[in-house]
This record gives sequence, structure tokens and C-alpha cells, in this order.
Amino acid sequence: MRLSPACSTAVGVGSLVLAAVGSWSDLLLVVRGRVVPGWGVSAALLVMALVLRWALARVDHLASADAARLPRKRAVWAPLGTRLLLVTAVLGTAGGAVGDLFSGAEYHVLRPSGPGGCTAVVREASFLMSGGGEAYAVGRTGLALGESGSWTVDDGYRPVDSGTYALDWGRDAGLLRISGTSTDPVISGGSTDIDCGW
Repeated sequence: MRLSPACSTAVGVGSLVLAAVGSWSDLLLVVRGRVVPGWGVSAALLVMALVLRWALARVDHLASADAARLPRKRAVWAPLGTRLLLVTAVLGTAGGAVGDLFSGAEYHVLRPSGPGGCTAVVREASFLMSGGGEAYAVGRTGLALGESGSWTVDDGYRPVDSGTYALDWGRDAGLLRISGTSTDPVISGGSTDIDCGW
């Protein structure tokens, strides 16, 4: 089955749009208890988009040498738009990966899970003399579309990694409380609601 040129273009560009948006957004994915950061999701989407575009171009080329061409005006803008999306996705993905690498970011899936399988996921990072973290509420889909809250700790202390936190689940949501130490106090934040929205 051969896809029309318009459909092929839409699929390829759509995949690149998802990769670009994913690379610059604050999302993460949990798969079988393992956290895939937003830049990892974007990298997977980017590879998928490039393989898909290559495969569709190959099928179109093999199916017909005289396939319908885009009008001249669109032919100039379509490749330019695709290149811009590609650059945006690559820069966002590389920026996220480098940020995690230099800050020594660690991701933790906290147990137990809450009502309806709602799970708290924490990203902790530190750079120079300060540290911080973000909490995410991950629902049944395994996807968190943004952080639920954040905190800053002195001297790069990592409260979740050190076990100085408490996670309490209520009937509908949870509360994550972050504690520092007398020498490494929590500077801002410190408690976050974990609510998956059901």
C-alpha cells in the first residue's frame, strides 16, 4: 500500500513536531519502573521520525518515479520547516541530556503507589553548591506532562536519595514532604502535592 505524498509528509512532520515539543517540555515517562526523561522520549521520537521519513521516501521513490510533486511555493517552505523542526528537536534533546549529565541528575520512582496507581517520581540534581529536585505525578499511562512541584536544598544535598522525605497518600492524592538537615536545609519548596487528576 502506497501512502499519498501529503500523508507521507504529514506523518513525517507530525513525528518531528512531537519530538521538538517533547524535547523542550517538562515531561517524563515511566516504563516498567524505569524513568525515561523528556529528552530520552524526544530522542526516541526523533529517531522514529527520521526512520519513518526515510522509509516513506524510499517507498515513494520505488513506487513511482513520476509521483505527484508539491507545488513550487510549498516545496521551498516544506523542507525549511522540516529542517527547523529537526534542529529544534536536536537542540532540545541535546540540551536536556547535557543538563542531566552535568548536574548528575538522578530519577527515583517512589513507593508505595497511591490511589489508582498514581506514582510519585522525583528528579534530583545538584550543581556547584546548590541542589534541587522536582516531583512528578505519573498516572496509569506512565506519562507525566509536567512537574507537580520543586524544591531547592543547600550544598547539593539530595533528600530523596538520602531518605529524608515522607510520602503520604490520602484518598485522592498524596503529599511529598522534603526534609533537609541542620547543615543542608531546604531553602525553598519542601512539600508537594502528588495528584494524578482522577
